[in-house]
Amino acid sequence: MKIIIFLLLYITLVFGDKVLKIATYNVENLFDLQKDGHEYQEYIPNGSSKWNQKNYKIKLDNISQVIKDMNPDIIAIEEIESLQALKDLKFALKQKGLYYEYFQISDKKNTTTKVAILSKIPFIYAKEVSVTSSYKYRNILEVKFQLENQEFYLFVNHWKAKNGAESQRIISAKSLINRIKQIGYDKNIILVGDFNSDYEEYIRFKRDRKLNDTNGKTGINHVLKSLDQTQKASKTKYQEYSFYNLWYDTDEEERFSYRFRGKKEALDSILISQSLLKQNDMYYKNGTINSYQAKYLFKGKNIYRWQTTRKKPSLHQGKGYSDHLPVLAEFIITN
Repeated sequence: MKIIIFLLLYITLVFGDKVLKIATYNVENLFDLQKDGHEYQEYIPNGSSKWNQKNYKIKLDNISQVIKDMNPDIIAIEEIESLQALKDLKFALKQKGLYYEYFQISDKKNTTTKVAILSKIPFIYAKEVSVTSSYKYRNILEVKFQLENQEFYLFVNHWKAKNGAESQRIISAKSLINRIKQIGYDKNIILVGDFNSDYEEYIRFKRDRKLNDTNGKTGINHVLKSLDQTQKASKTKYQEYSFYNLWYDTDEEERFSYRFRGKKEALDSILISQSLLKQNDMYYKNGTINSYQAKYLFKGKNIYRWQTTRKKPSLHQGKGYSDHLPVLAEFIITN
């Protein structure tokens, strides 16, 4: 009997499917302590706002605790200032027993914050997709992986915030889709990050004249073509050249990663190409999309963001996490 159990375990380990957990997390202004002239006023190192070694260490410790508790295989990071900040986060995670050997940041453009990636598995390459030469637009990070002979592409996004009109987010969306056309829509493609767009942005922004300067068209819904697949993943029908927003694969009340004036919003998303909806060699595991909602990430009903005083200049209080919740999903790679 023991031999049979051992053989079953051995077969599962050797020939079983690989579960891949992918997450995205806007960490809310993770700045290092090196002054380079691009910082926000309240993040100038060792200044009057108390962005110092003590508060930096607390921020790193808090963010690394969230990532450790989620334990993703790959995590996309938004709002990180520099390679140094990414390395410091990587070291904080290592101290907690979670090691990410592979990492990359989009640092070809000196934007104030950038996007990055931490991974337990190696990637074939990582490069940046340029979104105009203007510093108003952050570059998109493109990373190609191969695992168990399956190739897939991950694109890390941080689109323009909603202090700008929708036409600005469409610029990022078009740069992204132009690159995808070069790769091919038939590939395994995962789009992650802070899109600063709800999964139904075309409904939410329509009556806002400040945002709606595009006659009702949005980057996330119209350029990425996520309009026509609004059912659970197991029921959705194939739509050529479309991306499926995984938020539709969970209950409506759970579709959020952010709160604005008390209302839930899903600014952070994971979207997938059509090939990942088919249960072939690599596919999305139905029902696994969620925002990570550990109790310590909330203060009352609000997300427990990094705390600064309201009075100007803002002072860092050395507590809190981020104004966004992480979002994660699982994928199966067959063996």
